[in-house]
Amino acid sequence: MVAYTFRYATEDWEFEQIHRLNYRAFVEEIPQHAPNPERRLVDQFHHENTYAIGLVDDTVVAMLALRSQRPFSLDKKLPNLDQYLPPNQSMCEIRLLYVVPEHRNGKVLRGLMELVAEYGIRRGHTLALISGTTRQQRLYRHLGFVPFGPQVGTAEALFQPMYLTLEAAQRQTPWVRALRALQEGKDNGQGARRTASATSAGPVNFLPGPVNIPAPVQEAFSRAPVSHRGDRFMAYVQEVKERLCALVNARAVELLFGSGTLANEAVAAQIAQLPGPGLVLSNGEFGRRLVDHARRWRLRHALIEAPWGEPLDYAAVEHHLTTHPALEWLWCVHSETSTGILNDLPRLTELCRRHDVKLCVDCISSIGAVPLDLGQVYLATGASGKALASYAGVAMVFYNHPIPPAPTAIPRYLDLGIYAASDGVPFTISSNLVYALGAALEHRARYGGVDALGKEISAMAEALRAGLRDLGLTIVAPDAHASPAVTTIALPPGIHSVALGDCLEERGYLLSYKSSYLVERNWIQVCLMGEVEPASIERFLAVLGELVGEKQRQGRPSP
Repeated sequence: MVAYTFRYATEDWEFEQIHRLNYRAFVEEIPQHAPNPERRLVDQFHHENTYAIGLVDDTVVAMLALRSQRPFSLDKKLPNLDQYLPPNQSMCEIRLLYVVPEHRNGKVLRGLMELVAEYGIRRGHTLALISGTTRQQRLYRHLGFVPFGPQVGTAEALFQPMYLTLEAAQRQTPWVRALRALQEGKDNGQGARRTASATSAGPVNFLPGPVNIPAPVQEAFSRAPVSHRGDRFMAYVQEVKERLCALVNARAVELLFGSGTLANEAVAAQIAQLPGPGLVLSNGEFGRRLVDHARRWRLRHALIEAPWGEPLDYAAVEHHLTTHPALEWLWCVHSETSTGILNDLPRLTELCRRHDVKLCVDCISSIGAVPLDLGQVYLATGASGKALASYAGVAMVFYNHPIPPAPTAIPRYLDLGIYAASDGVPFTISSNLVYALGAALEHRARYGGVDALGKEISAMAEALRAGLRDLGLTIVAPDAHASPAVTTIALPPGIHSVALGDCLEERGYLLSYKSSYLVERNWIQVCLMGEVEPASIERFLAVLGELVGEKQRQGRPSP
């Protein structure tokens, strides 16, 4: 009897064997790729893949790759892919399925299917897609896969698009059924060992959003919805707006209903009305997104970019403002969430004041987390779902000057002037989200406001950073330029960020690690934007140290 072990790949030596199996499968057995002298094939989506593997001792004998990011590989092969699929599904894709010939048996396939089902359940997927080789259609159908659409590929390597429902995957093993029951709060005792280390009070939330929602905010959100035109509700909207303005010392704010990206779109629309060119600053993913906004809106602009993890070059900014007197606006991110850098807003405000430049700032990850003074800012954006500890869905644009409607220049929903002329309610809005945001602001005020919260966050961040350094881990943002609310950790090459994040989630700690810009750099993040108990920092560091030590001990040379 052969003893198999099934798990998600986490170690460098496992990944090296995966690359060689990939070559064996899709160069030698199925001629999909050209041969190479190294006899290894690294998948194009390697850094986004989660690999499910089957091992005999230290040898990988079975593998498949799981991936949740679209576009999927089938999106490129089948235009309008969704028209072939059941509607309203959350999907992932399965790729690179290969089992060494002498291990092609039901036990290996069931082991891999368990990991497929676990991956799907934990991420809320209901459907998995695969391009199954036409040579193994009987096997795929036996596993529950349903063919759809035309075949794809070449005559030498022909594939049939197929999907697998979660229900079909469940039928493979009782453990999968137990896992789903556990996720739904109906665990019957099976599978409980897999999550035994989670805290009794539920997982500790170190995400940048959604954060823990205080009970008063949940209660406010659960109130019966009311008409957005009612006098009492209109008055409440004004009250919430006044509270927000007082929080950041701004003259006015408009509420849009969508994500923070929507707020930045509205800022771009306003900048597009200015006659002069501008300057965009970037030192991370969200600075890059401002650059993308500027390009999409065809804004005339220059770019000053600093490396990720480094502060902005303020001397270069001042030099550019001095040597380009026609510049009219500057757009930047305050808290660069990708790296944990907190850019120097007071310094930028003063630079723009001296050069008569309109300052526009993305404050989505800093509002509510650190004290803000937006009194001299032209436009600034915020969102309800991060450090304000409300539900996502309310985007904010703060300003300090009159904004008239621009009916011939700006799309209606983005026109801040329409909001200003309509007492902030030009269109149908969600009373539930407004009530929740108001309750969140009241809740924060009751506990001392942003100043008191900021001191608490800073103290926890200091303890966290010290503990991470004791573990020998690298923090991306230097202390002098770090946001207390976001700590980004650069993991050493031998520790895979996605695998470590998955392990921490199983131990009851929710971190940010699945975003593509984090996966590409092997980074994970600890965010202190919601209500976090200081004692949880110490417990987290103990668990992280245990997992890091375990993975370092497991590291070994490639076979």
